[in-house]
Order: sequence, then structure tokens, then C-alpha cells
Amino acid sequence: MKELVFFLEEESAKEFLKGILPRFLPSDVSPIYVTFEGKNDLQKNLERKLREWKRPTLGFIILRDKDHEDCMALKAHLKKLCVQSGKTNTLVRIACHHLESWYLGCLETVLPLYGINPLKYQSKRKYRNPDALSYACEELKKLTQNQYQKINGSRRIGAVFPIDQSTNRSHSYRIFIDGIQKVIGVTPNR
Repeated sequence: MKELVFFLEEESAKEFLKGILPRFLPSDVSPIYVTFEGKNDLQKNLERKLREWKRPTLGFIILRDKDHEDCMALKAHLKKLCVQSGKTNTLVRIACHHLESWYLGCLETVLPLYGINPLKYQSKRKYRNPDALSYACEELKKLTQNQYQKINGSRRIGAVFPIDQSTNRSHSYRIFIDGIQKVIGVTPNR
């Protein structure tokens, strides 16, 4: 069994991935989740955690929210930590701006989970490029009339979220899925 290790900023990312990954990872690939307590904890401890990893793996994937940082500088910093740890088989992906941006990219899947008809919202201009919304979590809470909660919501959404990137308007989600597919040796399905 091959292991694919995910280093994640927070628990909600783990819950989301636990829903989507089993639906497209090959049966001989097992995901392992290393969850940190926020972006500062991830950046402070990432190099040490990578260095300590001794088991052979298929690869490492780091997922972190962009928040209000420069995406390219953030990615370069995380890659530098990977190189310093000696783990060159590491993929770094940034969720722009937040994990919830990915959810906003597929309102037709997310809103029905909360009993809300997506037709009224999915064609609105601001949801055409959800990666541009800097407060995606607040936007999702507003759309769901405060029903969305980060961990439980990510678990619910991950269980039904489409893997097919062509149905998601979030560019950073599509890049994330493409990256995983390349690591596991699958041609990205666009």
C-alpha cells in the first residue's frame, strides 16, 4: 500500500478530503492526514514534521489557505521549507483565498445540502470567480443562513462534492485536483 501524506492547516480540510479522496484515489493509495492548528502552526512545524517522516511514501501534499498573503511568496516559502527538510517529493497547493472558496465554486452541489435552491445564486457575478472572494467563509455562512459550520460543513460537502474539476469555478480547486492526479500518476480529467 502506497501512502499519500497531506499536511493540512486545519481540521476542516481533513474532513473535506476524507470525503473526496476515496472516490478517486486508486485502491492501493492510502491517504494520511497531518493536521495543524492553523497556518502559523503549520509553517512553524512543517519542516520538522517532514524531516521526521521516515516511512516511504508516494508523496507529500501541503494545503494551506492563501488568506491575505501573496500567493507566489507563500508557495515559495513553503517549498523552501520542504527542500530544507529533504523532502523533494512534495506538492504545495494554496486554496485561494480559503477552502470555502472551493465550495462557492460549486453552489449547485453545496446549497442543496442546506435546503437552499442554488439557481438564484450560481449565476451571480461574484460567484463566477470564487477565488477572488477574500471572505469566502463568511459568504458561505450568509448563503446558508448561518447553517454552515467549518468542520461539520466540510464533512458534509466533501461527501458529495464533485471530483470533476470542470464543474467547479474555483481555479485553485482545479489546480489542487490536477496536482493530486499527477502525483498518483493519473492524467488530469478536464
